[in-house]
Amino acid sequence: MSVVIIEKRDRIAFITLNRPEAMNALSSELNEALEEAWLAVRDDPDIWCAIVTGAGDRAFSAGADLKEMSQRRAGGEAGRERRAGSKTFGGLMDGIMVWKPVIAAVNGYCLAGGLELALACDIRIAASHASFGLSEVLRAIIPGAGGTQRLSRYIPFGVALEILLTGQRIDAEQAYRLGLVNRVVPLPELMPAAEALARRINENGPLAVRAIKEAAYRGRDLPLREGLRLEGLFSQLIHYTEDSKEGPLAFAEKRRPVYKGK
Repeated sequence: MSVVIIEKRDRIAFITLNRPEAMNALSSELNEALEEAWLAVRDDPDIWCAIVTGAGDRAFSAGADLKEMSQRRAGGEAGRERRAGSKTFGGLMDGIMVWKPVIAAVNGYCLAGGLELALACDIRIAASHASFGLSEVLRAIIPGAGGTQRLSRYIPFGVALEILLTGQRIDAEQAYRLGLVNRVVPLPELMPAAEALARRINENGPLAVRAIKEAAYRGRDLPLREGLRLEGLFSQLIHYTEDSKEGPLAFAEKRRPVYKGK
């Protein structure tokens, strides 16, 4: 059985971390399989949106496989771990740019590298029993896949520092109040809610969706004037697509648009 299951339905990629017996911990095997999954999402023109979740109902992911990490370091392989580059935690966090929307359906523990994976997604929906934390400091290590950088971009800086420095967890309702997750639903409603959101996104022009995501992310690191210039550039590029003509035409003809990603 694969440690990462990929299914594709109606232009949505469903990516499942499949190590429920290990709380979907991010082993080297899983990381490599997850990197391949993100490359498939990025490069497949028939995929317009992705949902990532964990197998079972206990964990999205409890983070790095600490047993495997301990064995590697005992064998002197720590340097090779650091040189792994984009394969660290599956690539989405630090190497592979996927401009298609990615939704995290958090179905339980979302800790350490698991939370870093969720933070690298665009939208997070949590089951009501989910919990979140960056627990690396408890093991005398630091979040090394974006945790120190991304958490404070979603929640207040002081709160982020408290979570980072103490390793404490917060529950789903706290995560929602802080803005870390977009919504909280009962576990049976988690995947239907994520899929409904993906389908709602996919009703829109896919090239426009990707341009919006890229402009928004790149613009966060730019002064407003430069961000507006970037937005204008994307707007001009989208103006010349077939889909941008189909949208207004469908409105004028009072019908649903048929977008082709062209």
